[in-house]
Amino acid sequence: MKRRDFLKKAAVTGAAGVSTAGLATPAISQGLREWRMVTTWPKNFPGLGTGAELLAKFIGEGSEGKLRVKVFGGGELVKPFDSLDAVSKGEVEMGHGTPYYWHGKIPAIAFLSAYPFGMTAQEQNGWIQYGGGQQLADEMYSELGCKFFVSGNSGVQMGGWFNKEVNDLEAYRGLKMRIPGLGGEVIKAAGGEPINLPGSEILGALESGRIDATEWVGPYNDLAFGLYKKAKYYYYPGWHEPGTTLDNFINLSEWEKLPADLKSVIEAANVAVNQLVLSEFVAKNNSSLRTLIKDHGVILKQFPKSVLSGFAGLSEQVVNDLASSDSLSRKVLDNIQNFRSEAVAWTSLSETTFTASRFLYSYNRR
Repeated sequence: MKRRDFLKKAAVTGAAGVSTAGLATPAISQGLREWRMVTTWPKNFPGLGTGAELLAKFIGEGSEGKLRVKVFGGGELVKPFDSLDAVSKGEVEMGHGTPYYWHGKIPAIAFLSAYPFGMTAQEQNGWIQYGGGQQLADEMYSELGCKFFVSGNSGVQMGGWFNKEVNDLEAYRGLKMRIPGLGGEVIKAAGGEPINLPGSEILGALESGRIDATEWVGPYNDLAFGLYKKAKYYYYPGWHEPGTTLDNFINLSEWEKLPADLKSVIEAANVAVNQLVLSEFVAKNNSSLRTLIKDHGVILKQFPKSVLSGFAGLSEQVVNDLASSDSLSRKVLDNIQNFRSEAVAWTSLSETTFTASRFLYSYNRR
């Protein structure tokens, strides 16, 4: 089925125009809508920025031009971390980022992105779509004047870039590391200094000494940013972000004004983008990792078991402290942990055993 056919099946559709004039209110005439999407990502950045562009494209195609969306990279219209405020205030209609960037507004919202030792992309999607995650997200985002859609996932991320080997948790004491969300709180508990920076500022921060280490996403994105130029050791796994959700957030008033057909188009477009972004990371990460190692001399390292065990203990402490801080955080954590216990039981029986077994086949012995 063609993309347009898929999107059109979700709704009755029509035609649209484009507005690029600052933060002025877009025109609506003869049923045509012109929206702007601000993002936390650099313009057309692989996987993340291109996912936002793809979303805009699908919305335009699915509505046959009735709703067209102009995408602005982080910093083009508003600063990356001001994206949600701009949407919430109605300065623009739509945004794209990841929920933990907004945890300063609602602490529990960080669980929607990912939480340490939590769930894989497949499990995270299952929770949001069928385990009550969407309803909890709607509750939180409505407080911010927005409507939430899951709009991509990175899959399991890498553990970060360092200029010294990580042999124990002491390596994090006093370490200034770019790491957002609940992972950052765990680093803080380990004695480090978590610093939240948009992706576009990471390399410069490494160069200037503002940070000593960083995590970003995985090989595909990290290669594109050139992080290998200022860090030598590349650690795995990304214990802090095993399946990070991206969010498409829409001004709630603008969302409620839309007719049912356009709402359906946006919903279907996000479903498609959610899958395609994850698929792109799966397709590109390993070849990018090869390039990092062979062409740029990156040293790939696995975290010692003692480090992961230490982080697991600290993570439990961090998430429980958060849940104790307010009733909404407790509500979200209880829900996600109940779903996780069921998902992990099945994953252990199915995917974990299969992954171990498939290496018995000769075509994997290259």
